[in-house]
Order: sequence, then C-alpha cells, then structure tokens
Amino acid sequence: MRKLSGTITRSVITRSIPIIINNHVHLLVKENKESISITIKRISGSYVLWYNKKYSRCGHLFQERFRSEAVETDAYFLTVLRYIHQNPVKAGIAKEARFYRWSSYHEYIENAGIIDIEFGLNMFSENKKTAKKLFEQYTNEINNDQYLDDHDIEVYRMVKKLEIANIGKLHRLDKPK
Repeated sequence: MRKLSGTITRSVITRSIPIIINNHVHLLVKENKESISITIKRISGSYVLWYNKKYSRCGHLFQERFRSEAVETDAYFLTVLRYIHQNPVKAGIAKEARFYRWSSYHEYIENAGIIDIEFGLNMFSENKKTAKKLFEQYTNEINNDQYLDDHDIEVYRMVKKLEIANIGKLHRLDKPK
C-alpha cells in the first residue's frame, strides 16, 4: 500500500483512496498537474516492477487496461468512496470493510498516514470524531450502488468457489493444451 501511495504522491495527485484487490486496484483521486493516464503508467512502471521482483514473478499484474470515470459531484464522490471500501465485502474477500487489510478504510477510522482523508471526512462533519463515526456508518450501510466493475465481483466469487486462494495461484495453473 505504501509503495502504491508513494507512486501516486509523486504523480502530484491528491485525495488518493486506494484499495488493492487480487487482480486490480481502485483509486479515487483528484487530478492536478499530471493526468490519470501518466499516473497509471507510473504505477505500471514502478509498483508492478517492485511487486514482480518481490514475489519472483513476471508479466502483467493487473487484469485489464485501466478504466476511469469522472466524479463530478460531492454526492457521487461519497458513493464511490463507499463502493471502493465495500468492494472486498461484496467480492466475498472480507466479512466487513474494516477487516480488509489492503484498504484505506483504516486511515479514515484510525489515523491517516499516507492518504489525504480530510476532503472525504469533511463531507460528513468538520468535527473529526463525528466525521469518522458518520463515515463508518455510511460505508457499512447496505445499498444497491452499481459501478463499472460489478462483473469482477462475480469472478471473485467463482475463484473462491474453486478454492483458489488468490489470483496469483490462478495465473500459475497449467493452461489447457
């Protein structure tokens, strides 16, 4: 998470809310001086090389080309923020958002370390304690929010049903001849 956030910070993008899933990453960012496309290239050129070296692997780390969607209203920002933090729960990877290790959820509830949480928390309240409580309630609310990658959730459920621990093991399976 620190390596990914460091790459984003160098790209002069603020309000990064990352969450790492087995074969993709969600980022909620505010574009500043550098475009999202350039930032994604930096992630591919830095994070992927680091990850592959650390885990003695090669090749692509993420499943597909990145997709982006403009977040133009405060209401939609909050909806996307909730979706990102609920993604591991909907995918069946975690029972609750707070139990997923590779999420910025902990920075919102505990103390920020590498993520700019002020913008999001201030949408709930200017009082930090109240804002954290409201964020937690909002994030864990049952909802029917729909987004670009809802089909990915079904893929995770199928992988889990096949008892494949993570996407890396799936990649290492022998291909049919």
